[in-house]
Amino acid sequence: MTETFDDLLRAGASADVSGWDFAWLEGRASEERPPWGYARLLADRLGTATASLDVQTGGGEVLAEAPAFPPTAVATESWPPNVAHATRLLHPRGVVVVADPDEPPLPFGDGAFDLVTSRHPATIWWAELARVLRPGGTYLAQHVGPASAFELIEFFLGPQPEARRGRHPDDEAAAAEAAGLEVVDLRTARLRMEIHDVAAVVYLLRKVIWWVPDFTVDRYRDRLRDLHDLVAAEGPFVAHSTRHLVEARRPDR
Repeated sequence: MTETFDDLLRAGASADVSGWDFAWLEGRASEERPPWGYARLLADRLGTATASLDVQTGGGEVLAEAPAFPPTAVATESWPPNVAHATRLLHPRGVVVVADPDEPPLPFGDGAFDLVTSRHPATIWWAELARVLRPGGTYLAQHVGPASAFELIEFFLGPQPEARRGRHPDDEAAAAEAAGLEVVDLRTARLRMEIHDVAAVVYLLRKVIWWVPDFTVDRYRDRLRDLHDLVAAEGPFVAHSTRHLVEARRPDR
């Protein structure tokens, strides 16, 4: 039986959006993965670190994929449901989860870690990342790039020309270097997203709340209907995510 428009709205509105696992979207939406395999790179670095910090860990799902952690392993997160989720997932693995507002300063001493990591941080405070790294330490992260998913965002908000430059990898590399870090690797990818129904849209906009900050189903019902009709007539709604892998090192000197 085909789900009606209202059925799809209810499904997306009732889905659990805690944590940072997008498995609920299986069969409803898909996204290409970056070619560098961030989870594998992260696991390799954790295996050789002595003290690690994962910033804005979300629900801890990506960090928890690592087979081993250094003797000191810490993760930070700001959103209370994610803090609870990450605590349940990571504490049994020996990783301490710290509730942190994602604003400077980080609640750690200078030079506390030889490895700092993050996957899709919402904010990036380069001076703080540099401060908590030991000399010779590394920041390894996968960042969201410029104009990511903007086909979907602009479907709801209209053109956002000024926002399209945000998160540009060149700008971030310059900011990292201004904070005293050396950028040793910077790779970019543009990845195809396919959205197969409006339930996926409702789920995404409830979970990734900065895409359409004032989103509610009632407020955007007419635009959701437009997207539902568009998918029915033309097939999946196509957008593109952008990602970049950045590795920066604090000089030994």
